[in-house]
Amino acid sequence: MPSPADDLDLSLDLIARAHSVPVPDDENALRLMTDEELRPGLEQIIADRQGGDDLWVFAYGSLMWRPEFAYAESRLGTVRGFHRRFCLLQRRFRGTPDRPGFVLALDRGGICRGVAFRLTGTDLHETLMPVWRREMRGMGYVARWLPVATESGTVSALTFLVNRASDRYSGRLSDVEIADKIAAACGHIGPSAEYLFRTVRACAELGIRDRHLWSLQKLVAERLRDCLPDEVVRSRSA
Repeated sequence: MPSPADDLDLSLDLIARAHSVPVPDDENALRLMTDEELRPGLEQIIADRQGGDDLWVFAYGSLMWRPEFAYAESRLGTVRGFHRRFCLLQRRFRGTPDRPGFVLALDRGGICRGVAFRLTGTDLHETLMPVWRREMRGMGYVARWLPVATESGTVSALTFLVNRASDRYSGRLSDVEIADKIAAACGHIGPSAEYLFRTVRACAELGIRDRHLWSLQKLVAERLRDCLPDEVVRSRSA
């Protein structure tokens, strides 16, 4: 199977041309939890933590290419019992209520390769709050400490799984159904397809092969090209 790093079908240029009209932010599209609302859950996950002194977070989606936290080390790692899938609807940020996009989550079954980050900082609350706020405020995930197998040994890492009780959980749609939504969706921070593109590129650079992502990037590229005027498509292929 060819690497998507060599597949130019899905590109930032194609995405930008297909989604050239800015989308305003709709704060009512998704309620975000406040830090006060988030704090009890953070305190509980810290209380549930076992193992050594090192603090790890497992990344499998946007955290791989935009971690937004300080870390001292990163390792490729594998989580068993869960797989990476676009199964969490996004009605804000990279989608709208009328045209929701998708973000990745871990769902039951299979395995997932990603990146384990060892965070810096001695205050657990202060260190974890930025990533906790980012992942948990939209109520689409549940957090667990999971064993992550790496070449240097197994570590216990904070991992964000899909919240199956959330109304954002889509269930198991086909790649074609998911691609239709990703291609059409754009929010105030950008298109849903850009999230897919950056995750595909990050996986390719790390040597992570994921059939679900490989399939989607081809399907989404086809749909984005179909949205462009014929003369634009011809100019790109000339």
